[in-house]
Amino acid sequence: MTKKSTHTVWHHATISREDREVLHGHKSAILWFTGLSGSGKSTLAHAVEDYLHKIGVSTYVLDGDNVRQGLCSDLGFSDSDRAENIRRIGELAKLMTDAGIITLTAFISPFISDRDIARKLVPSSDFLEIYCLCPIETCEQRDVKGLYKKARAGEIPFFTGIGSPYQIPENPELIVNTHEQTLSESVGHVIELLLHRGLIANIRD
Repeated sequence: MTKKSTHTVWHHATISREDREVLHGHKSAILWFTGLSGSGKSTLAHAVEDYLHKIGVSTYVLDGDNVRQGLCSDLGFSDSDRAENIRRIGELAKLMTDAGIITLTAFISPFISDRDIARKLVPSSDFLEIYCLCPIETCEQRDVKGLYKKARAGEIPFFTGIGSPYQIPENPELIVNTHEQTLSESVGHVIELLLHRGLIANIRD
């Protein structure tokens, strides 16, 4: 993408990310949940946020549908628009990381190259890719929004898994089998990852 913003200089704030992390009492990071529609990304991201909120961790969930109603309302679902959608989310998540909070993103983000671009925006330790593994057959059975049915009927072109591919993460920080595990078990695996990385203190409810 050609950069259109010229003659700009990054302004360094007087309050640093480290200052904000000290204020919040934990490290900041991006938890990037990816997977097919219906794989449980949003459900898991919000459940993890609920757990973290209860133990005093500052968080925010960037949900795919919510972001497309505002920040990315001008984008469609072509490959280029999907790439731009993820680019914007990556930049926003980067800013929120600088704000000292844990940002959870719940996007299909089907292409490895786009997820890699988002990853490279921050230090490697700040980006935790969490793959919500769920067979497309199970996702279709759930089909809470009726999207697979519409895609099969040709009403939604370029729908991931039907008319457009989903590229499975090659080296995610965590794979969560959302079709086999309970929600509580899945949340537990994410929390263990955060504890292992030293992002949050060893607090138990």
